[in-house]
Amino acid sequence: MALQPSLRPLIVAGQATAPHTIDMFLDFVCPFCAKTAITIDNVLRPMLGQGGKYDGRVKAIFRLHPQPWHASSTLTHEAALAVLKAYPEKFWPFATSLFKHQTEYFDVPTSTMTPIEVRAKLADLAAEVVGGEGVADKIKDLLAHKTSANGGNAVTDDMRYNLKFSRQNSIHVSPTVLWDGIIEPSHSSSWGEKEWSEFLEKKVSV
Repeated sequence: MALQPSLRPLIVAGQATAPHTIDMFLDFVCPFCAKTAITIDNVLRPMLGQGGKYDGRVKAIFRLHPQPWHASSTLTHEAALAVLKAYPEKFWPFATSLFKHQTEYFDVPTSTMTPIEVRAKLADLAAEVVGGEGVADKIKDLLAHKTSANGGNAVTDDMRYNLKFSRQNSIHVSPTVLWDGIIEPSHSSSWGEKEWSEFLEKKVSV
């Protein structure tokens, strides 16, 4: 599947040149997506990574899929895109950390916070993951509105790309998984090593 070159770090497992593609549409504040993220880390990355059974044959792409009925969803995805832009090698570590901390960004905990306060909290989380001086300030700067009153921030174009991709593929819920561009209805967030092994055994043809 197509992927804008600047968003290459969204390939979270496998090699970019692998002929088969798993697209995984995930929302950072969705509990079922958090389960899927754990599976990516524990199952798919070893299977598709260097030395794995499907190394060079299958790649997995994390498709950011913010769901608007969660007020903080857009903010969490913007923060992930800011980390991707500033520290691309830290995108997946930040994503997994954000899933682990997702309850802090649920509707009720963020209901008394302003968007600026939520962004600051996310920037602090990024600083914990990335390490070093000035990380939080860098992320806050990328998330700040600096143009017109409705012009977005430094990651708005990347957010648009992700949303347009979801919409043109009629993705409605998360997690949703595509295999080589086609929605895989059998997938469940409860899939583990057994289910993925059986699925890939049937599907991988090259």
